[in-house]
Amino acid sequence: MTQCIGAAISALGVLLGMLLLALAVREYRSGASALWMVAAAVLLLITVHTLVRDVRRLRTGPTA
Repeated sequence: MTQCIGAAISALGVLLGMLLLALAVREYRSGASALWMVAAAVLLLITVHTLVRDVRRLRTGPTA
């Protein structure tokens, strides 16, 4: 059960990461630094990696 909750939190993190990336692109187009886009993209990649790891853990089943 806790693995399901962890996967759900990871999915929420991916959604928030996508939102942050969209906001960073909008700010970049209005003249902000490109570092915001880079930071948002890196954060999104980290959250996607975490979601993939959690989903793989769910698919293998319980270890105990």
